[in-house]
Amino acid sequence: QAQLVESGGGSVQFGGSLRLSCAANGISIDTRRMGWFRQGPGKEREGVASYGFSDRITYAPSAAGRFTISRDTAKNTLYLQMSSLKPEDTAMYYCAAGGGIGTPSLTPSHYDYWGQGTQVTVSS
Repeated sequence: QAQLVESGGGSVQFGGSLRLSCAANGISIDTRRMGWFRQGPGKEREGVASYGFSDRITYAPSAAGRFTISRDTAKNTLYLQMSSLKPEDTAMYYCAAGGGIGTPSLTPSHYDYWGQGTQVTVSS
């Protein structure tokens, strides 16, 4: 029954912005660790940002200062605001949910539920 559905991806120019959304059904995003991950061409899946216990947040160095993770518990939706986008940000972006309460984590194995992803392409 648990389902995560990402949206908001697309193609943008260098320096542009996008806001990704992750709509959750069957699970509550405010009761568990949540995260955004990405996988670029020829790369392993890597953590981008995570929201966890007591509203703690962690970012990958590549995302810090440019990306902002947030959530709207009323809508049961997680967001990733992306600005100052670079070609290196081109990847499939995935939303992930943990099995329960936890501190922020950028480790994929700490998550139990995954969306199908939304493509982000940044051109020069």
